[in-house]
Amino acid sequence: MPISTIPPLNRCLEAQIQAKIDGKTKPPGALGQLETLAKQVALVQGSLNPQLTNPHLIVFAGDHGVAREGVSPYPQEITAQMVLNFVRGGAAINVFCRQNGIQLKVVDAGVNADFDPNLPIIHQKVAKGTANFLHEAAMSALQCQEALEAGAELLRKIHTATQCNVIGFGEMGIGNTSSASMLMSEICGLSLEKCVGRGTGHDDDGLQRKLNVLQAAQEKQQLSAQAADALQVLKTFGGFEIAQMCGAMQEAAALGMLVLVDGFIASAAFLVAQAMQPNLMDYAVFCHRSAEQGHRLLLEYLQAQPLLDLGLRLGEGTAAALAYPLLQNALAFLGEMAEFGDLG
Repeated sequence: MPISTIPPLNRCLEAQIQAKIDGKTKPPGALGQLETLAKQVALVQGSLNPQLTNPHLIVFAGDHGVAREGVSPYPQEITAQMVLNFVRGGAAINVFCRQNGIQLKVVDAGVNADFDPNLPIIHQKVAKGTANFLHEAAMSALQCQEALEAGAELLRKIHTATQCNVIGFGEMGIGNTSSASMLMSEICGLSLEKCVGRGTGHDDDGLQRKLNVLQAAQEKQQLSAQAADALQVLKTFGGFEIAQMCGAMQEAAALGMLVLVDGFIASAAFLVAQAMQPNLMDYAVFCHRSAEQGHRLLLEYLQAQPLLDLGLRLGEGTAAALAYPLLQNALAFLGEMAEFGDLG
């Protein structure tokens, strides 16, 4: 089933929402980004009294063929080990989701391992990792479409089963900062030097090696003339976890859900998704500014104002889980704070 079209926001209530915010017992604008956030959620839901229902967070996991070129200081086997850590509840994202009452789902989008089918993960592996984009496209056109549609279908199932209206996205995949850097460079038209960072902890030599590999891949694939074709860029340099996240983000917005965007990898997936459907931007909350080098420039390109800046660079959706209480507080002030009219 194809991904649904994201409608533009219905702004008929915008003046009333703003009047409600301005009527609270505070100076206009005194709650800063919380006011902007409350207004956005109200517009997405088309309600003067918006509510957050059954928050979910999905971690998509996948491996990358380019990891064989030494673009990460960690071996590819870490991806599968971290999936098992998610299942056991021992990762940072497990802790933060438990703390904030968020339902966590873990998806095998393309991990280079065989998991027990009885494990509590969602099994929608496209293949055991992408191809090495230093030598060929990361995925075929058919695989790319399969991944996009798998992400979208998962969102439909979650929405139907739970009526969830707010969802965050995270990822796990050794080598995926390389993939994200390539997507960013191609779509934003920025040099790789501006997009490539240390990822999971490269030293200076490792960072240079990573940059050299990615520059060679960019020269090999020569997509500059097709930079506006986000689907082609995704097929050539993306990961299965990134592609499934991309489809899921689009479908979530099409269903009227609020989309919580995590760090560098999730923002790169969003970049592709938004290039395909520009209305996605209205539904997105950018949760933090990552310490990964390219993320600041990526947020600037998207003209996005993140909620947090804590020096995080873990991924997994951790910042989305940490930012969720800010959404709760934004709606709490909108719904519960007294208005000047109440004071007579």
